[in-house]
Amino acid sequence: MRFEELQVGMSAERTRVVDDALVRRYADLTDDHNPVHVDEAAAAKSMFGARVAHGMLSGGFISAVIGMDLPGRGAIWLKQEMRFTRPVMIGDTITTRVEVLEVMPAKRRARLRTTCRNQRGETTLDGEALVQVMEDSG
Repeated sequence: MRFEELQVGMSAERTRVVDDALVRRYADLTDDHNPVHVDEAAAAKSMFGARVAHGMLSGGFISAVIGMDLPGRGAIWLKQEMRFTRPVMIGDTITTRVEVLEVMPAKRRARLRTTCRNQRGETTLDGEALVQVMEDSG
């Protein structure tokens, strides 16, 4: 998509199932083996009562939408605010949505709303991103 085509209200979504293999790959990639993410027995004693996905895994889902779909190739992520509102449990299906809130032509930037929701429609992450489009991705 070309920067000039961005309009307030445009949106894009991607959906992923958060399974055991994905969480373990993320733990290995980041070296974050916190027991609440990878150890059933320890996680059962936590406030969640079961294993949960790493919060930043949802951040990675946002990155995929921004970098591949909206605005797409050529988008550089400058800033991200995230509020984790519910845990992402192993087995959840997460839909990540990015929506254009503001377009700033002078700097080729856009302000985006970023949300993740589980299969029950419950928001697990809510935030805003600021991106710059370095080149047209069309």
